[in-house]
Amino acid sequence: MNHTDCKSTPSKKNVPLHSIALVGNPNSGKTALFNRLTGSHQKVANYAGVTVERKEGKMTTDTGQQLHVIDLPGIYSLTPLTKDEEVTQTALLDKTADIPVDLIVYVADATNLKRNLKLILDVIALGHPTILALNMTDLARKRGQIIDLELLQQELGIPVVETIAIESNGIGKLLEILNLYACNGFPANAGSNRYGSEKKSSTLESRRILDNVIKKHADTYTLNQKIDALVLHPVFGFPILVIILFFMFQAVFSWAEVPMEWIENGIGATGEFLATMLPDGILRSLVVDGIIAGIGSIIVFLPQILILFFFILILEESGYLPRAAFMMDKMMSSIGLSGHAFIPLLSSFACAVPGIMATRTIKNPKDRIITILIAPLMTCSARLPVYSLIIGAFIPNRTIGLFNLQGLVLFGLYISGIFAAVMVAWVLNRLLGKNDYQPLLMELPSYHLPRMRNIAIGLWERARIFLIRVSTIIFATSVLLWVLSSYPVPPEGTTGTAIQYSFVGRLGHLIEYIVQPIGFNWQIAVALIPGMAAREIAVSALGTVYALSASGDDLSITLAPLISSNWSLPTALSLLAWFVFAPQCFATLGVIRRETNSWKMMFFAIIYLFGLAYLASLATYHISCFLLDQ
Repeated sequence: MNHTDCKSTPSKKNVPLHSIALVGNPNSGKTALFNRLTGSHQKVANYAGVTVERKEGKMTTDTGQQLHVIDLPGIYSLTPLTKDEEVTQTALLDKTADIPVDLIVYVADATNLKRNLKLILDVIALGHPTILALNMTDLARKRGQIIDLELLQQELGIPVVETIAIESNGIGKLLEILNLYACNGFPANAGSNRYGSEKKSSTLESRRILDNVIKKHADTYTLNQKIDALVLHPVFGFPILVIILFFMFQAVFSWAEVPMEWIENGIGATGEFLATMLPDGILRSLVVDGIIAGIGSIIVFLPQILILFFFILILEESGYLPRAAFMMDKMMSSIGLSGHAFIPLLSSFACAVPGIMATRTIKNPKDRIITILIAPLMTCSARLPVYSLIIGAFIPNRTIGLFNLQGLVLFGLYISGIFAAVMVAWVLNRLLGKNDYQPLLMELPSYHLPRMRNIAIGLWERARIFLIRVSTIIFATSVLLWVLSSYPVPPEGTTGTAIQYSFVGRLGHLIEYIVQPIGFNWQIAVALIPGMAAREIAVSALGTVYALSASGDDLSITLAPLISSNWSLPTALSLLAWFVFAPQCFATLGVIRRETNSWKMMFFAIIYLFGLAYLASLATYHISCFLLDQ
């Protein structure tokens, strides 16, 4: 069927926009298929809870028809037990929705048809026109499994097609059917009469169908099981996880050194060039001291952020992350949580916002609340520029044995956040009432060699998000901070830098009375305020404030050596402790309010996080002053 054939049929002109819902178990390849159909760059990962809200996109068929595609969260049953399962159930059953479902494409893992078939029958019984996309058929064949597709299609009463969603040419048969349906309309669901009206047991039916359609089963002892025997070993499994994480944080400093130097030199050269080109005055101060100093001080950390995400994407793509969740399950049970909380908390290392949203996969309401409250303690990527700035300024770049000292300190900061989260969870679990232990039950996905296309997409998305923040919120904040730091101008005949007489200078000196006990000066106090909008802004704010505070030759010095000459080591350590505990940003607080539907819970999070931050900084500053005799 081609474009001309479809349009030449008089009765089929102006075919309305049809809505397609992608449904299936977690790890079945729904999001990969969604990306392939719509050209979207939604994140693909091998663990449950990635798609916690429905994702929407549009595709145009070869016949010129537009189809609305919805990627629904993965489910195991039409009886919802978690928040994300409720999203899928509502989309399938709500006929009054803004975009009602016209067609269901059920995406099933061909390597584990047994896990999928009962839900397939339940979905067919809903009565929607349905297509079964049997995904990962290449892996099933490699393992020796043979499925009779024609017989499976007869048994189910719906079209069945093979797909390999991660391959560019792996969904051709599905596209052919969608092209046909877009032109001629979607047929009725023949299987709904069989499995809906007769009220047959879907469990018994799935067993009968499996016995008929699977002609040869896969090998029982696969390469996946051989690898799991090592990485899930009760003795060796946890050390392997620690070594992987340790290597990741070492690489953040070691691998990023050269590209960071390039960026830093480029920013310095740009600032010097603009300083010579622009006449002395307000415009040069705005460009050099405001924009270049603010944005330049933050963009230099992009290589470290990308290296961190490179490792996270590798772990996701390979299928290792759910194994890590299983290993952490027993340990997390000691603080009253199950392994279900591990993946939302791990997601919070990237950003607490999607991490908190991923708690929708947690069945127990109390566990979900506790996980939401401790997620901000995970060290998000926005804190990395702050950590890198202070570590680079105060910790020598040398090795201890085989290890980079700066990488060791960074690893320690991440461990501090995890330890704090464990302690807070232990306390909250006892305050809210202890639950019975609920072991983690999760289908382990197959191991995959990471695909460079998905890695590249993930890194590009992270770089794009970072650069958008730099060009919007960080740029605007740097300009605003420059204005507030430059005005009002100091009276004639005064000595010292102009910023001390500005709005920012006066505000900073006022707040200094509050933060002085924890070792902060007025410049740090000023940087903490815009840092609530986004953690990275604290670095750009320091860049702007110190650029305007400096004089003479100091103007050409980069931020790291400038703060190392103005701060004591206890002050630097105190600021690191502050950022381990303080609330991440306004967006995090907003999503806590939305996910808990409680203003009280949000304000509780603000109070306890700021309280922890102040106490930790206070203790760190005075203990380090005592030990260093300062």
